Amino acid sequence: MTNAASYARWSLEPYSIGIKLRNLRSQKRLTLARLAAETGLSTALLSKLETDRMIPTLPTLALICRVYGVGLGYFFSEPAGHTFSITRKVSLQGASRGAESARLIPLNAQSTNPRLITRLLEVIPGGTPCAPLPDEEACAVLYVLEGRLKVETGGVVEILEAGDCAYMETQIALSLCADGDERCRVLTVVPGTPHST
Repeated sequence: MTNAASYARWSLEPYSIGIKLRNLRSQKRLTLARLAAETGLSTALLSKLETDRMIPTLPTLALICRVYGVGLGYFFSEPAGHTFSITRKVSLQGASRGAESARLIPLNAQSTNPRLITRLLEVIPGGTPCAPLPDEEACAVLYVLEGRLKVETGGVVEILEAGDCAYMETQIALSLCADGDERCRVLTVVPGTPHST
């Protein structure tokens, strides 16, 4: 591959043209064969474009745009924002420090206005019950990854096991603790800062 082709592929990568092409075809419920008939392009070429094995020329993309009823701007508009964060497993496997009965490990990228706040809650057995959500947060998803979680809210006690998920919208105080002799690890997801649309 020449340097110019490498640069073109690198510079077009953030626009995700192949994914956008595939999504449009799915939305229109067209097969590759039907799209080929509509555009006069081969199914092999269309497949290569959708899987980013080939960069489309502007005339080819314009022809596809006509069939889908979108403009070229659909493919080349700058993304308003993009955050992609990875928390590696090794960061999550450390033992609890000291006499903490629970610890929250952030899984989000550092961001001033996240739409979702995801954390790993690790609760040790025999520890004091904790409330992982600030009082003002009345909406959460809890997914038990490991162990058993005792959830107490409004006088009701539920035991969640690994693989169980709880969704809540509540204004009642919440208390969590490990149930049994093993630590409990829970994925928590709560709303972040509201965004204007």
